[in-house]
Amino acid sequence: MHKRIDLIDLAGIPEVQRDYVGHLNKLCDTLGVEHATYFAANPISGKMHGFTTYPDDWKSHYVAHRLQEYDPTLNSASRSVAPVDWRRLTSDPEYDRVFKDAHDFKLPSQGVTVPIRGMFGEIGLLCACSSVPQAEWIKLKRDILGSLLNNAVHLHDTVMNSDPLLKTLRQPKLSSREIEILQWVAAGKSQQDIGDILMISSRTVEVHMRSTREKLCTISTAQAVGRAVSLGLIQPG
Repeated sequence: MHKRIDLIDLAGIPEVQRDYVGHLNKLCDTLGVEHATYFAANPISGKMHGFTTYPDDWKSHYVAHRLQEYDPTLNSASRSVAPVDWRRLTSDPEYDRVFKDAHDFKLPSQGVTVPIRGMFGEIGLLCACSSVPQAEWIKLKRDILGSLLNNAVHLHDTVMNSDPLLKTLRQPKLSSREIEILQWVAAGKSQQDIGDILMISSRTVEVHMRSTREKLCTISTAQAVGRAVSLGLIQPG
């Protein structure tokens, strides 16, 4: 059974009241991981955004030693379009530089980074890690990956939309039918269910969904739902 965390509609909360770290903490608690980190750069303002649940002593060490310049969980993963399990990064020449220090701080070495491609080419990264045994981690990652993808897009879009100009530029033009279908997807309906409800073929539903994913610059339906919620196009399921 895949774990699922309902989206907190951060876009509907005034910016001064948003608690991004609190959202990450809730994500960790619900999905059973120890720490989570979000990082991105705003392509309009150039402002860097970063939020993490890591302890303060590690954050201070990380920044003081400029480990963000070498960290493969950020740098290597940002070149991928699919989630990257940190076990794939062990051959990276900078892996030991970061993970030996992390080991000294008793931090997990098992994790996954979910890259998010924004509508203007910006890249966001959501990382989650755990110290459970490897066999348990493989199962846990499989169970939570869908929720991580969904929440990664929603969190990224909410942060990027905090810039008024970027928010204006990031409004995609979805048809009323595409929005209607996406709302049913968010409600948990299958492709066949939606076809029956709207009295169209499941093939037509898939054509609309493919168009929606392209317009929203996402690689999965879960990401499309997360992005549509953050942009205010649909309501959370």
